Parts: sequence; structure tokens; C-alpha cells
Amino acid sequence: MNKQDLLIEIGLEEVPAHYVTDAMNQFTEKVTKWLEDKKLSYGTVKSYSTPRRLAVLVKDVAVKQPDIEVEAKGPARQIALDENGNWSKAAIGFTKGQGASVDDIYFKEINGIEYVHVQKFTKGQETKLLLEDISQIITGLTFPKNMRWGSQEMRYIRPIKWIVALFGKDVIPFEISGVTTNSYSYGHRFLGNKVEIVAPSLYEATLLEQFVLVDPVKRKEAISNQLSELENEQTWVIPVDEELLEEVNNLVEYPTALFGKFETEYLSLPDEVLVTTMKEHQRYFPVRNQQGELQPFFVTVRNGDHNHLENVARGNEKVLRARLSDANFFYKEDQKLKIEDAVQKLDKIVFHEELGTLGEKVKRVVELSGLLADKLLVSNEEKQDIKRAASICKFDLVTHMVYEFPELQGKIGEKYARLSGEKESISVAINEHYMPRHAEDAAPESTVGAVVALADKLDTIVGFFAIGKIPTGSQDPYALRRQASGIVQILLTKKWKLELPELFQIALDLYGDKAIAAAAQELLSFFRLRLKYLLAEDHIRYDLVDAVLESSVLEVTSLVERAKVLELRSRQEEFKETIEALARVMNIAKKGAEQNINEQLFDSEYEKSLYDSFVHASNAINSLKAEGKEEEIYNVLAGLKVVINDYFDHTMVMSEDENIKTNRLAQMVKLAQLIESFAKMNVILVK
Repeated sequence: MNKQDLLIEIGLEEVPAHYVTDAMNQFTEKVTKWLEDKKLSYGTVKSYSTPRRLAVLVKDVAVKQPDIEVEAKGPARQIALDENGNWSKAAIGFTKGQGASVDDIYFKEINGIEYVHVQKFTKGQETKLLLEDISQIITGLTFPKNMRWGSQEMRYIRPIKWIVALFGKDVIPFEISGVTTNSYSYGHRFLGNKVEIVAPSLYEATLLEQFVLVDPVKRKEAISNQLSELENEQTWVIPVDEELLEEVNNLVEYPTALFGKFETEYLSLPDEVLVTTMKEHQRYFPVRNQQGELQPFFVTVRNGDHNHLENVARGNEKVLRARLSDANFFYKEDQKLKIEDAVQKLDKIVFHEELGTLGEKVKRVVELSGLLADKLLVSNEEKQDIKRAASICKFDLVTHMVYEFPELQGKIGEKYARLSGEKESISVAINEHYMPRHAEDAAPESTVGAVVALADKLDTIVGFFAIGKIPTGSQDPYALRRQASGIVQILLTKKWKLELPELFQIALDLYGDKAIAAAAQELLSFFRLRLKYLLAEDHIRYDLVDAVLESSVLEVTSLVERAKVLELRSRQEEFKETIEALARVMNIAKKGAEQNINEQLFDSEYEKSLYDSFVHASNAINSLKAEGKEEEIYNVLAGLKVVINDYFDHTMVMSEDENIKTNRLAQMVKLAQLIESFAKMNVILVK
């Protein structure tokens, strides 16, 4: 046989659910890359994972590397031979390096020069001799958090308990941290046994007999199907949260869905409290009726079979009942707290030792929200709502409910504000000011919520930059990248025309002496990287991204639209000539300085024509900017191509007359500034 199946399984103590899928994918990628690097042909690759194992099955791996014969090029003839026609040290050294001798040399002409060549033959090695390297793949896996166990020096996500390593029916011999490879795996912790994998192709079926469903896709399908069956049997609606489903899938090896119930009195709690208690704390699926109303039931997934499900249900009911009882107590206690009293308590909670208390942060957010409201020209009613919402936006942080369930900050604030008689717009804004909470979350819908959210995020990120707490590498303890992404998302969603440098300066001014001088520039660089990442995700060419990011106008909505316009136009034939003309202006403008243009010094129709076109384009662009018509702005700039080319064809900018030269350079500077307000065209790559 010239092909064999390869199976590698790492047996572990239970891995945290949110690490399992990434670890499985990483393991598979590394094994696949290793096979390719070794030039070993293979068939299909299958990934497996459970909380207690990561595995890869590769079908039809070649039992031997292919023999390789390549032509190796050496020194030129005049270097390879001395004056007597004997082989030089260079030629002899070259052949030895290729595993050949001078007798194997032949000459080939390349570009009119003859070079030494030899045929280099590399015999392929047997796969079984190479496979011990697999141990390096296992030890090379990386995880967000590692641990060390016993006297072992190796750090890993969890202790390794067993390793199955098979090539065909043969065990691949190696050892990691005292664990030696063999052909024995382990079934379900309570329902299964130690079992021999007699062939890689039988891996999945063998473990299924031991109550382990190793294929995560099939396991997730099984859970989904069981949830659907319960829905049909009970006429329920079980909303499936994909993130929760993924987590539950990585918590079990043999899934069995079951349901339990809780007292109807707890339905008086806000839906968010019930859902958070079930999903976030217990990994339960909430149950609703056909009208979308929560029901006094929950669905959980057991890691086991159908035996004694009633006992399992009662145990889960007991745990949930205790949590809901606590939540109910907290909810009632919180009703006794007045919003104004809660706000005062914020003065005693430290936001950051260098940035003051939460109370001080709220005061900055109130002031910043007001300044933003003025710039955005919102109505007087909205301005009053913004002020009130900003002043109480953090009050729920001192409630019992948020202390117990931090995930509910904002959501509980909205509920409590509504119960206290606050306006609907203000109540909603308290929740919205935390949005977007993550990459997949939406931006605030209301103007009031969006202004307070922008102010809060801006205050946080500017504050930490002001005291030098800037994210480096993967370290971002204050989640400032998330805050920056949130700011960008709000500005894009609302299409607010706010320049980033101005926003940073307004927020920095509120910190006074705390702000370091370099903070504004650091913030710009930081946001440029966030925007670069965002635009790269939209598949916009990197040089086009750089062109808009280096422009003189850093207003987020405009910037993103300009990048999209350039990406679209870059596919058109005239793009190259347009960019070359505009870039030529920007390049020569570097030699000039900004000053007034003296039309009296024009000595040709081409100078006058370029100046008139500049004035017309400048007026048109100023008008189009106010309307956000970025594509039309590009069209105006592209329309300058002919007059720019005519100018350079008939005009020597660097005139011998110093006054004329200075005037012409000044005209280039003015035109370059107009072009750069759209994009820095001279960084765009054109072929």
C-alpha cells in the first residue's frame, strides 16, 4: 500500500468551552501545513473535538515522500574553470554542496553567459520516519491561557492525559510530558471505557460506542434537532442563540436535551433578568410561547444519556430556583433606591486612580455630551434629554442587580428609569449609551442615546490616552480598541460630520493638566489603525486605504466613502492617468510653501487656465462636501486631469525667475491641498 490514514488525538482534562473550537482549527491547520511542508500528498482532512479531546484524521497520506530531481545552477564558466581549464575551488565547492561531483557538471547558457549546472537528486523519506515531528505540533499549539501541572515543566491549556497517534495500524512513537503515544482512547467520563482504536478510519464509530460524539458538527446538529423536537412536542418556541449553542456544544460529549420548570411568580422579573440568569449563568435555553412571551420553563443539555432525566431536571430546577430567588430579592430591594441617591453614590466609586471617580466621569460625560449636542445642532428638547440621560447614565452600577449580574448594566438602568417615571427617550438612552457593546452589536438608534454613547466612549479612550495608558500589542486591559470601534460605528451609522482631531481635543480639554501633550497625535494614529482594519474587512486595497487615511480630512463617514469611491474607480481604465496627474501636483508641491497666488505673474494661458480650474473646483468641492457627495468630489478632481497635463506640458514650474517660480509653487501647494482633502493621491500605486 502506498497510502495510509493518519490519526492524532490529544486527550485532555476538560478544556474551557470557548477555547475548544479555535484549538481544534489550529491543530488541524498545523497538521495540514506540516504535511504540505514535508511534500506528503494526502486526501480529506477531518477535525474532531470535545471538551476532553482534540483530534485530526487525515485520509490517504502517502507512505513516502516523492523523489525529487532538480537542476541546480552554479557559477559562470569563467569562474568555474581556471586559466588551465581545470575546475576551480568554486566549482568543486558548488558540486559538493549539491551532493554531486565535478563529473556531473554541464553548462547551460543564460542571457549569453554559460553557467555550471548539475542535476540534484533528493530521495524521499518514508513517512513513518518523519511522523515523530508531530509531537512538536502538539507542543506548539497556543492558547489564551495555559497551566502547569504536577512536576511537569510544560505549560498547556489543560493536563494531557493520553495521546493516540496512528499511521495506518502502526503507533507513531513519541512522548510528551510523561504521556507516551499508543492506540488507546477513552470514552465518556461516566458512560464509556478505555477503548482501542484499531484503525484511524474507525475512530469516530469506535468512540460513538463509548458515548462520545466526536464530530462537533454532528453534535451541534443533534442538539438542534433535540431542541426542535421539544418545540414541537410542547408547542414552544426555543430561540437558539448561536453563541450559546456553540458553548453548550463544547461542554458535552454525548448531548441529551431535557427541560425543567420554575415558579410562575418569577415571570414578574424583567425578561432580561430571566434570560441572563438562564443563558449566562446556567447555559440554559429560555422558552417562549408562540406570542414571544417567556414561559416558566427552561431547556438544558445533559452530557449523558436519557437515563434518570427526571433527577437531572430536578437538580437543575433547584439551582435555577436559588438564582431566581436572589434576583427577585435584588429587584425588590432596588426599587427602594432613588435615582438621585444612586447617582451620588458614584462619587465614592473609583473609575481609575488617575482619572477620578465614576461621579467625576459622569460630570465629564454631561459636559462633553452638551458640547457634542451643540456641534450637531440638535433640538432644544433633545439637548435637555441628552443632559438628563448623561447625568444619570451610570446610576444602575450601584444597584444590587448589576452587582450580581454585570451583564445587565444599562438594560436594568433602562427598566429602573422607566419605573421611576423618566421620559422614554431618557430611559432608552441609558441602555443605548453602552452600545455597541461588541463587534456584532448595533449602534444606538436614538439621537439622545448616540450622543451620550459617543461622549462616554470618547471620554474613556481619551482619558486613558491622556495618562499614557495606550494599548500595546495584544494587551488592551481597558478594552480601548472596542471603545474606538464603537465610536467609529456610531459616527458611520449616524453619518455625523465630526472631525476626529477636533473630537479628541474637545475631550482632552476636559482633563486639563492630566493630558499629556502627545495624546492627540497618539489618538489619531490609534484610530487610523482601527479604520484601516475596518476598511480592509471591506476588501479595499491597502494603498487606497492609506491614501484616505493620510488625507487632511479625518471625518469618519467621509473617509470611508472616499475609500469606497477610490476602490470602485480603481477598476476603470482612466484611473491610472487621473492619479498620475494629481500625484504629480502633490509631489512638486513639496518644494513650495503656502502663500497667496499673484495672478499678475502668470505668463501663459496654461497658468491662467489651471488657476481658473482650481478656483472652480474648490468652490464646487466645498459645496459637495456639505452634501457628503464624495463620488462627485472625485469627479471634480478627475476633471482637472487635462488642464494639469496641459500645464506641465507647457510650463516649467522651477523657472529661473525666482518670483515666478515661487508663485508657481504656491499654486501647486494650493491645488495639492485641495487634492489632499480627498486623498493623498501620491501614495496610490498605479501600473
